[in-house]
Amino acid sequence: MPVHVVGNVCIDTTFRVDRFPHPGETLNAISHADGVGGKGVNQAVAAARTGADIRFFAALGTDPAASFIRERLNGEFDLGGLSEKPLPSDRSTVVVNRDGENLIVSGVACAADFDPLLETGLPALITCGDILVMQGNLRAVVTDACLRTAKAAGATTILNPSPLTGEAPDLKAVDIVVVNQGEAFEITGEPDPERAARDLLRLGVKAAIVTLGADGCLQLEGDSVDLIPAVKVVAVDTSGAGDVFCGCLAGCLMKGWTLARSARLAVAAAALAVGRPGTLDACPSRAELLKLMNIMEAESL
Repeated sequence: MPVHVVGNVCIDTTFRVDRFPHPGETLNAISHADGVGGKGVNQAVAAARTGADIRFFAALGTDPAASFIRERLNGEFDLGGLSEKPLPSDRSTVVVNRDGENLIVSGVACAADFDPLLETGLPALITCGDILVMQGNLRAVVTDACLRTAKAAGATTILNPSPLTGEAPDLKAVDIVVVNQGEAFEITGEPDPERAARDLLRLGVKAAIVTLGADGCLQLEGDSVDLIPAVKVVAVDTSGAGDVFCGCLAGCLMKGWTLARSARLAVAAAALAVGRPGTLDACPSRAELLKLMNIMEAESL
């Protein structure tokens, strides 16, 4: 059974700076580099590297950037779910300061025009027992329709509603929601992570995970609360950590792991990612994730 990841893919241009510029100020970057990014593809690659069967759906332009993206993704998973549009491929500018914190601005013409239910074979491919993973990059009406379609087919639905568009996402067709503390507050108005997670359950989800950065994550499923601490690391770039978390969570769930165990692996994988520069480039390798999974499986014996 596959994990269907529906979302976006883009070119990330990452600028490393000593500090963020003030309004109106120009700074020279310490370095800059182009890479493949986008929350959708980051999560798809992370899930694939856990060993899960991945089907990824996103939209590209027909420009040289699209060729660059295809070349970089070759070997990660099948690229048959990529749609082409007569638009420039999406791009993000990522600015990372010396503490590893980031600012991101994205151009999302392809993602904003993408409807996988109409443009791909997604509706016929989703079956009972599959997992659907989505983020907040597509139009809200499209995201909601995909989630409802998957739910009706008997799939498990995971939503990481980032970036938030200003309106609370519809969580009625969502089994597992993954948000950071700021997003949890924006959706529920509750600053306390546990109370926010309980509010998310009242909005219709079966389980809520609130990621807490360097403090790990809080997971709420039913009445069971689990605080999962993170390994202490020196942060180099935090921009892809949440996506590594979501992708690894989905991949482990597809392997039959419990939600709590999957979240522990996801926290450990995200800790590896923040110690490296880049977004997709920071994702742990298949060998690294296999080692983490083997350790956790041995600990459970």
